[in-house]
Amino acid sequence: MPIPESELIINRDGSVYHLNLLPDHISETIITVGDPERVPLVSQHFDSIETQIHKREFVTHVGYYKGKRLTVISTGMGTDNIDILINELDALVNIDFVTREPRPWKSGFPCASCA
Repeated sequence: MPIPESELIINRDGSVYHLNLLPDHISETIITVGDPERVPLVSQHFDSIETQIHKREFVTHVGYYKGKRLTVISTGMGTDNIDILINELDALVNIDFVTREPRPWKSGFPCASCA
């Protein structure tokens, strides 16, 4: 069953609404920080930065550190913003934005009923 537009807002460019990120913008390893000003403090240690996106209090840098692709993203202030961040990251990984359907579970994920 497709996820309704009212429950998952996708921007015209195909990015998720609040974070303004596309699925390719996130890596397997994500570092979260509260204050948006901390994002560049972390990413300054990256060997290279491939993407920098800023929308409101959500600042995201994607890059490489010692060959490993990392994403660092700010949560902003409060539990409401953390809820938005986690839900939209979940959508980026687990929802096909074209069909709006959940993606099948990948092997290796910790899901006892998905094996």
